[in-house]
Amino acid sequence: MTVAGRVAAIALAAMLVAAWPTHGQPTPDADAAVRQRFLTLLVGHPDAPAQSLAWLDEHWNDALFPYAIETLRFVPDRPTTQALLALLARKSGTHAHGADWAAWMRWQWKRPLPPADYARFKADLHRELDPRFEAYFAPDRTALVRLDEVVWGGVGQDGIPPLRAPAMVPARAAGYLADTDVVFGLEINGDARAYPKRILAWHEMFTDRVGGVDVAGVYCTLCGAVVVYETNAGGRLHRLGTSGFLYRSNKLMYDADTQSLWSMLEGRPVIGPLAGQGVELASREVVTTTWGEWRRRHPATTVLSLATGHRRDYGEGVAYREYFASDAPMFPVPETDARLRNKQQVLVPRFGTADDKPLAIASDFLRRNPAWHGRYGGRHFVVLTDRSGAHRVYRLDPGERVAAWDGDRSVTLADGRRLALAEAALGGDTARHPRLPAHNAFWFGWRAAHPDTTLVGTAVSAEAPPR
Repeated sequence: MTVAGRVAAIALAAMLVAAWPTHGQPTPDADAAVRQRFLTLLVGHPDAPAQSLAWLDEHWNDALFPYAIETLRFVPDRPTTQALLALLARKSGTHAHGADWAAWMRWQWKRPLPPADYARFKADLHRELDPRFEAYFAPDRTALVRLDEVVWGGVGQDGIPPLRAPAMVPARAAGYLADTDVVFGLEINGDARAYPKRILAWHEMFTDRVGGVDVAGVYCTLCGAVVVYETNAGGRLHRLGTSGFLYRSNKLMYDADTQSLWSMLEGRPVIGPLAGQGVELASREVVTTTWGEWRRRHPATTVLSLATGHRRDYGEGVAYREYFASDAPMFPVPETDARLRNKQQVLVPRFGTADDKPLAIASDFLRRNPAWHGRYGGRHFVVLTDRSGAHRVYRLDPGERVAAWDGDRSVTLADGRRLALAEAALGGDTARHPRLPAHNAFWFGWRAAHPDTTLVGTAVSAEAPPR
């Protein structure tokens, strides 16, 4: 366990000591007895952990593995940790995972789903970290994902504070930015805005009204993805925030009205009252580029002000420096795929249908093939990669191809027509050649959430570049 994890566990134990009985026998309800015994591994009088472990050993069944593995992460003292690990090894018949919590999690995810009462246990455990967490896992809530794959990310609800209607400044006032700084560029109805990575990495989300459209921009630093969603859906404006939890190392959002948990990669609720109700947010086009390139293309752009209302070191590359410098994930995922490095960038088209397998295209491949054609979601498209390495996707008519692309502002189709590149469409024709939504992501994070993804960018999968 990390230092931060142990600090959190100690804090959890301190809160539980006042809330949970330290003496007496388990309650008559068998499920409640199980929950009590696992929670008393975290706090109690000196003999409580030993008594609980002995009781669990005597009453063990294999449905208790997810309880034990989740508890393992929060046990504050080494003797209890070692005793719980010994119990896990004995009951599972494996000693291969040792004290590696992530390995135990991956082992558990290959097993059957946890029992129904596990939701109540998860609620009891995590409400001591933040009382609002209890609502996420209420037993009567619909869950479209495995609850044991929903992992606490180390912060409370909105503990990474979203930027709400953040202050924007004109490009000329953004002296804090260098031309090489990474920004996420968005244009809606002519309203061009830039959101620097150096700021958004500290906040992971902004909510705003851009070009007359209510949106949420969500940046999952762990999975490397930035997605912009319209927040009006299903007849309601969804007030989204940071839940504090992850699913397969991908950020989960929450909505303030129902406390449902939402997949940031899919824009739909996966746990809670809204899950399974057909609610899904429409995604908007966003591009990852440099400040110098975005400002050149959009001289009238606005950009995030440093006056965010929060005290942070917004220097380029400060947030998550060590994480971005390593190829290792911070949280466990079921498996990784060695066809690309874990944190190698892929471009993910977001216009597929329910019948389409997810698609990811290696960014390195697209830089080598700056006008790449494909067909997905019933649409013909071209990915244009500019000189800065930024990717934009546009729809083409069937049979159309780009014969020449200057890497900047102009494409020439095979029939000789020249079209100017704009954020909304090629040649200004939003009917025939509109921009299509797509975003960058780390390969491991996208692959973890979508294991059936088709990957383009390897020798066996790449279409020949257009001539």
